[in-house]
Amino acid sequence: MSILTSEIQAALEKQAIELPSWAFGNSGTRFKVFGTPGTPRDPFEKIADAARVHELTGLAPSVALHIPWDKVDDYSALRDHAESLGVTLGTINSNTFQDDEYKFGSLTHEDESIRRRAIDHHLECIDVMDATGSRDLKIWLADGSNYPGQADLRGRQDRLNDSLREIYARLTGEQRLVLEYKFFEPAFYHTDVPDWGTSYAQVATLGERAMVCLDTGHHAPGTNIEFIVMQLLRLGKLGSFDFNSRFYADDDLIVGAADPFQLFRILFEVIRGGGLNNPDVAFMLDQCHNVENKILGQIRSVLNVQEMTARALLVDADALRAAQVAGDVLAANAVLMDAFYTDVRPALAEWREGRGLPADPMKAQLESGHQARIEAERVGGTQAGWGA
Repeated sequence: MSILTSEIQAALEKQAIELPSWAFGNSGTRFKVFGTPGTPRDPFEKIADAARVHELTGLAPSVALHIPWDKVDDYSALRDHAESLGVTLGTINSNTFQDDEYKFGSLTHEDESIRRRAIDHHLECIDVMDATGSRDLKIWLADGSNYPGQADLRGRQDRLNDSLREIYARLTGEQRLVLEYKFFEPAFYHTDVPDWGTSYAQVATLGERAMVCLDTGHHAPGTNIEFIVMQLLRLGKLGSFDFNSRFYADDDLIVGAADPFQLFRILFEVIRGGGLNNPDVAFMLDQCHNVENKILGQIRSVLNVQEMTARALLVDADALRAAQVAGDVLAANAVLMDAFYTDVRPALAEWREGRGLPADPMKAQLESGHQARIEAERVGGTQAGWGA
């Protein structure tokens, strides 16, 4: 009998993890971006690569776009292309961190004309959402300062709120605004949205369709991320995840690579708080693949999330609660550790085969010849990337 009960299998069946289009382009560090054969040359080819991940894993039915990196003349055509490949277009991510005008801020800038430009960019992103059928507008800001006294900290918060209010007012129907946070970089003295509390304080003033995005790499060393997950779920304001791993700073590495146990603990709190397969809590990857194959990197990533979800679903909640009430510290910890150390990979492989998927999606991709085909087809043109 499989260790994955029918209830666990039903939960895994519903799991969906959105892929970032930019993970398939050339991206890396501030020092170097390495080009690779077969890298997509446009958003249509990025979506084709994302669809390949979904074809092999059954886990990635949607693709997030980044504007302007994924600008096209006809978003309806892009949407039709995605749907023809079995995926949909998801979150629209704005970009106010690569233009010279935003050197001293975007939505928080002192200059009203620059602030207007940043707001208008977000309104344009909502126009894209209208065309693609996307629900979420995700905002990450590089805004901040590098030196004490450089900026009016309170004034920037006020201007940010004014800007967000105008953007939020443009949303229609089920569309949402999701505000990400990052505690440093590229601003090193202060960041305008450095933590979950600031993000929450801002979105709480906007309305029920304004939420917080939690990027797992955007925290100081030693931060208890699962506590933040619990709190945002408790407050009804956890709108989405950006899953990745970090070793020193915001490394955007394959999720689960640095600390699989942390990913397990996060997913346990997601399950405990009712966030798993909850349409109001979107799972997304936010990763860059600078030295590894991009399609394989995304396959490995979604499989890592699936594996740690399966382990978290194995936690004996009744035994855990009994130990907590009894004050039995070691027994409570053992319940979590027993689930974490359970090797669910063979059971997941068998379950995938039962669904008509490869038992080992990584091996299936490597042996398929798919990478060689796209390398041959994508000769010439300009490879997609963010140009660092």
